[in-house]
Amino acid sequence: MDTAPRATLPDGLRFAFGTLTTLPVNIPRWDRRAARAGMLCAPLAGLVVGLAAAALGGALLLLGASPLLAAVGTVAVPAALTRGLHLDGLADVADGLGSGKPAGDALRIMKQSDIGPFGVLTLVLALLAQVAAVSELYARSWAHGAAAFAVAAVVARAALTLASRTGVPAARPEGLGAAVAETVPVRAAWGTAAAVTALAACAGLAVSHTGRPAGGAAVYAAAAAVGLAATEALLRRCRLRFGGVTGDVYGALAESAATAALIVLALG
Repeated sequence: MDTAPRATLPDGLRFAFGTLTTLPVNIPRWDRRAARAGMLCAPLAGLVVGLAAAALGGALLLLGASPLLAAVGTVAVPAALTRGLHLDGLADVADGLGSGKPAGDALRIMKQSDIGPFGVLTLVLALLAQVAAVSELYARSWAHGAAAFAVAAVVARAALTLASRTGVPAARPEGLGAAVAETVPVRAAWGTAAAVTALAACAGLAVSHTGRPAGGAAVYAAAAAVGLAATEALLRRCRLRFGGVTGDVYGALAESAATAALIVLALG
């Protein structure tokens, strides 16, 4: 039984920002209750990362950069603010899933420092898709690109909240995956997902053209829903293949959610 004191909102924020970003945040608590609060606060860390990325994109556009160059700068910010851990996780999971080996061997492949062909291909395609989508959105307006990337970043971290729900075990007894696995109650996890989808719809309302607010809200809500659905499919595959989640799986889920959401927004 967990006898640690109840985690406060500041405890959750410190855990979320300290584990999901490179911001200099001290994490005084590393117990299960702090992890639960931290994973519930994960979308807030995504919002800060997304807004920082949108700010750089806006600055580049003001300096005369093309939408493509601004998109590259925007996509680079989350990589810098996470030390590329999510991208590394995406590549490692691709190698693990693509290896076709038993769970134990696949997990060992994922722990290796090098990246295999499956990982390289997946990483390149994901980054190209993100840059292309953000460039398309910036070509419409900075507001479209900024709102879309902020929403995608929030959805990416909401995917981590869902992956931390009760019933989704850790594949290893150590690491970040084990520290946060099964810490979030199922209702709280899906409630967070619903709240993020509703906030995405509000963002769509804010940037929609006059006379078409409902359409914008629907597209943004759909982007959040598709992003989370895509990661649920990947999460199911990882659970069947590896036996549960790892830190690499969390990274892959975040990148997959962001990419799927951005593609929907670009098409919308």
